[in-house]
Parts: sequence; C-alpha cells; structure tokens
Amino acid sequence: MATVLLIIHLFVTLALIGVVLLQRSEGGGLGIGSSQGMGSFMTGRGTANLLTRTTAVLGTAFFVLSLALALLGRGTGVRGSILDAAPPPAATAPAVPATPAAPSVPTN
Repeated sequence: MATVLLIIHLFVTLALIGVVLLQRSEGGGLGIGSSQGMGSFMTGRGTANLLTRTTAVLGTAFFVLSLALALLGRGTGVRGSILDAAPPPAATAPAVPATPAAPSVPTN
C-alpha cells in the first residue's frame, strides 16, 4: 500500500513542479503559461485561472498523500536509541607473521 501511495506521490510532485513552472511569473521566470504559448485556446485570464486551480488541487493532493504516508510509516521504525546499542568489538592487532624459513641451497 505504501509503495502505491509513494508512486502516486511522486507523480503528483512532478505534476506540481510542472504546473508551477508553467505559471506566469511577475519576476520574469519561465512564464510558459501565457496566452501566447497556448495559442487561441484560452485567454490569459482563463489560463491563469486554470493553472491556479490545478496548483491548488495538486497541492492539496500532495499534503494529503504526505500525511497518509507519514501515518502508514509511523509504526514500522525500530524503536530505541543509538546510545543503547552495544559498542562494536575492539579491533584486534594483526597476527605477527612467522619468520620466513631460510632458503635452501641446492647441492650438486
């Protein structure tokens, strides 16, 4: 269930980012959603109204999905403190290598 909600949350997030970037910006941002970009489909005011409503719907869906995912995941974590864990075992010194044997000299 959480995986399905997470995938839907991802799609809503990407759609929200796209819709926000399409909106006309007063500060000279992307402003792709102007009436010139839409052709004669809608007026500038109609486009702004549509994008504002879409942003509101996607924002609401984002918050609802975020709360649902938080509620689903609240009981799955391991309780406890990192301070309660036992310390890792101490590192042991490496073994001392044995002295190499003297090379044998071949006899003729």
